[in-house]
Amino acid sequence: MSVTLDGDKSGSVPSPTRDFVRKFARGPRPETVPTLIGTACTVVGLIDVAAGVFPRFRHSRMHTLAEVLPGALGPFAAALSLSAGVLLLLLAHGLKRRKRRAWRAAVVLLPAGALAQFAYRHSIVGMLVSLALCLLLVRHRGEFAALPDPRSRWRALANFVLLGAGSLGLGLVVVSVHPGRVVGSPSITDRLQHVLYGLFGVEGPMEYAGDTSWTVGYSLGALGLLTAVTTIYLAFRPEHPAARLTENDEARLRALLEKHGGRDSLGHFALRRDKGVVFSPSGKAAVCYRVVSGVMLASGDPIGDVEAWPGAIERFMDEARAHSWTPAVMGCSETGGEVWTRETGLSALELGDEAVVDVADFSLAGRAMRNVRQMVKRIERLGYETRVRRTSDIGEEELARIRQAAADWRGTDNERGFSMALGRIGDPADGDCVIATAHKADEHTAESPYGDLKAVLHFVPWGSDGMSLELMRRDRSADPGMNELLIVASLQAAPRLSVTRVSLNFAMFRSALARGEKLGAGPVLRLWRGLLIFLSRWFQIESLYKFNAKFRPRWEPRFVVYRAARDLPRISLAAMRAEGFVNVALPRPFARRFPRHQARPCAHTPQPGQEHHVRAA
Repeated sequence: MSVTLDGDKSGSVPSPTRDFVRKFARGPRPETVPTLIGTACTVVGLIDVAAGVFPRFRHSRMHTLAEVLPGALGPFAAALSLSAGVLLLLLAHGLKRRKRRAWRAAVVLLPAGALAQFAYRHSIVGMLVSLALCLLLVRHRGEFAALPDPRSRWRALANFVLLGAGSLGLGLVVVSVHPGRVVGSPSITDRLQHVLYGLFGVEGPMEYAGDTSWTVGYSLGALGLLTAVTTIYLAFRPEHPAARLTENDEARLRALLEKHGGRDSLGHFALRRDKGVVFSPSGKAAVCYRVVSGVMLASGDPIGDVEAWPGAIERFMDEARAHSWTPAVMGCSETGGEVWTRETGLSALELGDEAVVDVADFSLAGRAMRNVRQMVKRIERLGYETRVRRTSDIGEEELARIRQAAADWRGTDNERGFSMALGRIGDPADGDCVIATAHKADEHTAESPYGDLKAVLHFVPWGSDGMSLELMRRDRSADPGMNELLIVASLQAAPRLSVTRVSLNFAMFRSALARGEKLGAGPVLRLWRGLLIFLSRWFQIESLYKFNAKFRPRWEPRFVVYRAARDLPRISLAAMRAEGFVNVALPRPFARRFPRHQARPCAHTPQPGQEHHVRAA
């Protein structure tokens, strides 16, 4: 019976079998090659490391053929196998992310690993696997076109510390896997000293019988050389700094916010100067982002005309594909989530709710507001007063004092906030921002570097008739209730400032906390609420929700948009790093400074009648 692969003639192979044959002949799909090769390189790297470290990992097969190689190649091959294996392990993640430089390095390393497999292990199978992977890389080289990530030369220090520690640990294994060849009984101190000397290419105190001393020495020297070479390469390679807003970008974004800023309360936060931006082809919309740990994080909705959002989103996704970044959106609205999912095929998950207070509906009267009303009255009786002003109406000296106080009152070493934080106070370009301050009337300026200042709230504009809370700071020695006092004062001053709506804090998983405490909540919901309350010990999930709920707001849902469920842990870690809750970055004492990004004091002085005072009764 004739077998054909083209056409449906009688006697041909059934369709499932024909499809299998075609797929087998064609090889893996191109889009799966990076993940396949990255995983395979991890396995090959582990085998190479094992071959270079453990002498019993060798096979006696092909020994006769291997004897034709130069005799000194044995110890050199062990060092080569060890080095190639470690480098392949380092490159595996870059290959999975389709990085071009990782591809170039792997094309060189895999043949070197194949040579070491044949020379030291005498393994034809190991050699063929390495060569097969190399051929697969060459055949699908078009799949590895991703551009480099933003980086700085601090990566070199991280490489030196981590790879140095790994080399030290691996070196201890190398010197300890030859029990029958070691002369005497060296202590752990002797072994550690031998490894440290060997990493620098110097003979240590341990002695071995036969040619084992050469094998151990070459292997340790290879690890030391590998650490040195990779560190030098990372230190002197061209730097790719993270994207930042240029003056032109900021001007274009401000123009878009002036026309469409009232749509999203997070719009003004797009002006953070540590973000990058992509514009739609028409220039009528933009998406701002930051790259953290290979995740391209956008925040809030796109800026600009809704009709132009798809163009900006397409540019965002093109940028993510070009660098092989994982795309994600934090805190977009329901409308924004619908556009993102429709245009990109991504998925959306409710992240929490934003508390929005309509000024016309706010009042301290009524039983529901009794606790807030009593707290505010108590604080006022203690002699506190408040002032609510536009930033442009505050003098330069007072602005400097407010900035210094806000920085000193910060509870953590690193600044927190990304999607809902501006990161500066008092910049001349942000004159429409609103600053609410609390003062203790009976304290004198000489007693504190901040004068009588006790708490600060900072709001950014939300279109022409709204404002969004950006920062809350207070003196730890002040009486409790400062934040409640200032929020009430801001809401009461809102009509004078032509503000009709105020966005307060964002409450993560608010609906789960609210439903979980109600009568009839199921066991799963109660368990989820219990976990959130437990996590609130570190992340203030429950306390922030209860604080917002005091002011009887309406709740606006916010969403996270992601590509696949497997990306969520990585996106969560990147978001926590961006927001400042997880700080694993290295210190940057010599980081490039951007004077334009620093908050500068305004030269304006307050005019009569521009301050709003709430004095104690």
